[in-house]
Amino acid sequence: MKVVAISGVSGCGKTSVIKQLSKTLSCPYILFDDHTDENTYPNDMNLWFQNGADLSNIETPRLINKLRTIKTECAEEYLFIEEPFGRCRESISMLIDYVVLLDMPMEVCLSRVIMRNIQHPSCDSLNSIPNYLSMYDDHFREIYIGTTNQVRKSSDLIIHDVDSIESTAKSISNWLKSNAN
Repeated sequence: MKVVAISGVSGCGKTSVIKQLSKTLSCPYILFDDHTDENTYPNDMNLWFQNGADLSNIETPRLINKLRTIKTECAEEYLFIEEPFGRCRESISMLIDYVVLLDMPMEVCLSRVIMRNIQHPSCDSLNSIPNYLSMYDDHFREIYIGTTNQVRKSSDLIIHDVDSIESTAKSISNWLKSNAN
């Protein structure tokens, strides 16, 4: 089983692409946000970024345990994992075979995050949009750019095209079939 990490910033399409790849190739997947908790991210993201943004400070032991379990129990050719930080986190880097970076323009990602909150409102999502935009302007944008620059260095495939989910998944699938075996 080859573990394929789909990486990129919030709103780049990781979850949608992973679900499409999983469906098309009949392979399991793991989503990052399903395995986070209150200890995953540093308490002060702005201070963390100012101190060098060490991605190993982002902790997801439940995700790593799930990944190890699926690797030992499943026989499918691929396991797709949503890992925003590619191979940049020591705790997971050795478990990943390939990193695909969805390197979308920041304004596209921002628009998608806003639309996601509007289209799938939770009790506080409409109130959270102004808060998110304030943090985006203050430090999130720079964090996204900085972490993407780190991930880019160890990515096996980088997708820059803003395309449909189906087309993006097909590009990744074709790349896996022709280059990753």
